[in-house]
Amino acid sequence: MSASLHTVPSLPTERRPGCPFDPPAELLEAQQHGPISRYVHPGGKPGWMITGYDLVRSVLADPRFSSRKDLLNVVDFELPPAPPGEFLLMDDPEHSRYRKPLVGRFTVRRMRMLTERIEQITAECLDAMEAAGPSADLVTAFAKPIPTIVICEILGVPYEDRASFQEQIDAFMGGEVSDEELIAAYTATQEYLARLVAAKRANPTDDVLSELTDSDLTDEELKGISLILLAAGFDTTANMLSLGTYALLRNPDQFAALRDDPALTDGAVEELLRYLSVAKTFHRTALEDVEVGGRTIEAGTTVVLSFHTANRDAGRFADPHALDLGRQAGGHLAFSHGIHQCLGQQLARVEMRVAFRALVDRFPTLRLAVPAEEVALRPESADIFGVKSLPVTWDAK
Repeated sequence: MSASLHTVPSLPTERRPGCPFDPPAELLEAQQHGPISRYVHPGGKPGWMITGYDLVRSVLADPRFSSRKDLLNVVDFELPPAPPGEFLLMDDPEHSRYRKPLVGRFTVRRMRMLTERIEQITAECLDAMEAAGPSADLVTAFAKPIPTIVICEILGVPYEDRASFQEQIDAFMGGEVSDEELIAAYTATQEYLARLVAAKRANPTDDVLSELTDSDLTDEELKGISLILLAAGFDTTANMLSLGTYALLRNPDQFAALRDDPALTDGAVEELLRYLSVAKTFHRTALEDVEVGGRTIEAGTTVVLSFHTANRDAGRFADPHALDLGRQAGGHLAFSHGIHQCLGQQLARVEMRVAFRALVDRFPTLRLAVPAEEVALRPESADIFGVKSLPVTWDAK
């Protein structure tokens, strides 16, 4: 670490031109100065930015750091607690109360049992894409519908409601609408989920949400849990599929390697997760004075954990800025770490393994239909990074 402590004055608002997959230059520069920097939250509140792999991982596993929304010390007013059921912004014991009933429903075995259905959904999307081709927007034809259908079927969202649900989630997680529009989309989703929970309680069907109605969870809690599962189950995987395809097409040697060797598929998914880190940053607040990386983080101070720089840490991953599908990329933090590690990570893995494999098998000549620099990226303000559209083409058979 350098003698003078580096300061990150604010979160960057854009990425370097021509480097859409790399973390913003300001965060990479901070990492060069050391794994921890001072940071100024919006509104002027002092905090810390952690960019190094080891320190991010240690904070995620440390119970002296809180995930509670109401403890976030980032603005000049007090934030309310997370709504009932929205367990990502809670600590134990509340967090465990909501998460525990879900764990057994998202096991490796259960998710692998869904493989055949995911293959069917993927094939149907690719059939439609091929029939309408030989060009398409991969986001709307492939990346969004697959995880949307899967998570809606798991939770029991009626087929006819999926399009409007997807649109609302896009609005409040895409980072491009006004505050009023964001609140309206969030409220509309909450109101829809309240009706869905009531319907499942009255007439249970074969889905996770119906199973959860047979518990001590209230309707308000079930609504919050459903929001977390639906938003996370759709938005993150959709952006991994679209941004991951864009990364492969920008690295044609890696696309060819995956296309020609099915044995690379599992490792390719892990490497894309590491390389892209679409869930970029998370916050934790110190519950007491804690020493991290030789610095004392005072009680009540909120730190920003930079997942995308942690997953590009040269101390953990050799040649970290290269996309290498043959890399042993295990241990990445794309699904977080500790008690808040992503509940749906096994589902996401199955979806990506099936979808990427099917895509390169069906369209071995897939390529961008526009110059790479014209692909529209989601803004840095979006919760999850990705592309807004991905025009592609291929050689018709």
